[in-house]
Amino acid sequence: MAEAVLIDLSGLQLNAQKNCHETLLETLDDIHYHHAPKAKFLCIICCRNASKEKDGEYGLCELEAGNGFSRLAGKFETISHPSLAASLYTIKQKIDEENLSCIKVIVPEHRKLLMKAYVGQLFTEVYEFAFEDLQGAWRDSLLKPSTGINVTTTQELEDIQHEIETYLRSLPALKGDLTIVTSPLIPDNFLHGFTTRTGGISSVPTLSSLNLFSSSKRRDPKVVVQENVRRLANAAGFNAEKFYRIKTDHASEVWVMGKKEPESYDGIVTNQRGVTITALGADCIPIVFADPVKKACGVAHSGWKGTLLGVAMATVNAMIAEYGCDVEDIIVVLGPSVGSCCFTLPKESAVSFHSLHPSCVRQFDSPRPYVDIRKATRILLERGGILPQNIQDQKEDLDLCTSCHPEKFFSHVRDGLNFGTQIGFISLRE
Repeated sequence: MAEAVLIDLSGLQLNAQKNCHETLLETLDDIHYHHAPKAKFLCIICCRNASKEKDGEYGLCELEAGNGFSRLAGKFETISHPSLAASLYTIKQKIDEENLSCIKVIVPEHRKLLMKAYVGQLFTEVYEFAFEDLQGAWRDSLLKPSTGINVTTTQELEDIQHEIETYLRSLPALKGDLTIVTSPLIPDNFLHGFTTRTGGISSVPTLSSLNLFSSSKRRDPKVVVQENVRRLANAAGFNAEKFYRIKTDHASEVWVMGKKEPESYDGIVTNQRGVTITALGADCIPIVFADPVKKACGVAHSGWKGTLLGVAMATVNAMIAEYGCDVEDIIVVLGPSVGSCCFTLPKESAVSFHSLHPSCVRQFDSPRPYVDIRKATRILLERGGILPQNIQDQKEDLDLCTSCHPEKFFSHVRDGLNFGTQIGFISLRE
């Protein structure tokens, strides 16, 4: 059963000679009768600028003003924007507020492909869509549809994408200004930083607002994340077209940029100028590496599994092997992550951290001891030859616990499966 019902009436032309508007009202009443008991959101999409076009034909919005549409007040919410992108994104925000996912779209047959193209851009696989033909409820050509729209060509799909991107660019930033945290240890010939959660357009509460990762399991579509990346790139000064993320596996594989890309990896190293590499983080540690002598850099994503598997030193060793870096020249900065105040593991997993060093674990005798993955990472880096003074894991926002600071950071521990993602990024300036 649908949790939300959307009725697309945009661009319809009605035959006034046949009292078509009365039939439409009856159809909408029938839709409401069948869906209202279960659906939490019922919505009509109509074109704001529709008008009388020629004798005997009326646009929907003209009928709204004078032919009984007021009786639908309280039954349906009406969304009317100049563009379908704006209308559907507004609807998505309302659906997300209610945490709904099962959606029925009642749409004229000639607009079904168009609607599916927009839905494919603005929604993820979290949502389940079913499409129903609006004309099935009409009879005797009371409805005069517009010319059929076949969204099949690459150009038409590109036009839809451009319309969506243009609309998203017009949206205001949420939760404040975009903020980038940097480290004084990284020299100026590198561009680097760690993001917080403010300054983006993501509106889902746990993703708001600068979420920088999209997946089939989250409500933020790729196009929203791309807009967040574009805004970050403008603020930081890097090229969004040369922006590479790790492909997380919670392991220790490292991709050497320029060589064959593995299917998954938790580290990247490069010496290419103008290329921005990024590590994801939402409790796990985003780590950036810089060698100002050999002019090489790297990133790593270090969760508790990756920490134990040595992803930080695997990234260091890749820089040494590929670019001839000296371990004593490499600078390492740990971005914001979950603290030992909030992160626990089952006793059998915490044992490995206790074996690394007892100070990495608190309440070791409890069923779920508290674990300090930041301290463990520093210990492993120092044992691998990184100079203590070349490791920064404390400074203002860098060492804040992501779980303890919901106003600043996303957190899987705190927010559950639909969590947002911040990043650490670095590039060698061109």
